[in-house]
Amino acid sequence: MSESTRERVFKKLKKAVDLGDEELAAEGGNEALAEEVPPYDAIIHGLAEGMKLVGDKYERKEYFLPDMLLSADAMYAGLNILTPHIPKDASRSKGKIILGVVEGDVHDIGKNIVKVMLTASGYEVIDLGRDVPTPEFIEKAKSEGAQVIAMSTLMTPTLMSMQDVEQSLDKEGMKGKVRTIIGGGSVSEEWRERIGSDAYGKDATEAVSKIKTLIDTIIATAESMKEEDGSS
Repeated sequence: MSESTRERVFKKLKKAVDLGDEELAAEGGNEALAEEVPPYDAIIHGLAEGMKLVGDKYERKEYFLPDMLLSADAMYAGLNILTPHIPKDASRSKGKIILGVVEGDVHDIGKNIVKVMLTASGYEVIDLGRDVPTPEFIEKAKSEGAQVIAMSTLMTPTLMSMQDVEQSLDKEGMKGKVRTIIGGGSVSEEWRERIGSDAYGKDATEAVSKIKTLIDTIIATAESMKEEDGSS
């Protein structure tokens, strides 16, 4: 498979999402499989890049909500073809993440991309979906023994729901034991600092990278504590 083949497939998938063309997205997905382009790469460099382009146009008011919805449908058409063919990590789960869109928001495009990437990377993802009440994040983190809560929101009015989760973790004595990461169109590094979240991901790729770092840190800390207990 040549580099030009990969780039052609990526370009087609990106264009399909930009145009909101489900048929073209499905065609691009099938072409990726036929040309042996890794499905994970096709999602990241094709579909996800297309949604990033659409998001940028939305912010510049070149696109509007109906355009976003059409693009999302196109992205899902491609995901439905590519996702089943992503090789799963055969080893045991690398960690457990509670994932959801905070209460008051139903925009889940970015969340769904993050879920695909995390699952493909060998993590166990408990997807709570959209419009998730604060107590559900806390209860699931407890019952599942999750290391990370990952929250997203696209809208400014629902930013406070992220702060509610952080405050609830503190009240439950879980702050620091369960790490958090936030992301979405209205989220920023400044907001992360203000509410005391552990990390901020500006896009799906960065979110997955930072979740890996958070979990690696938790595991390393736990192993260090075990060694100290054993030597005492």
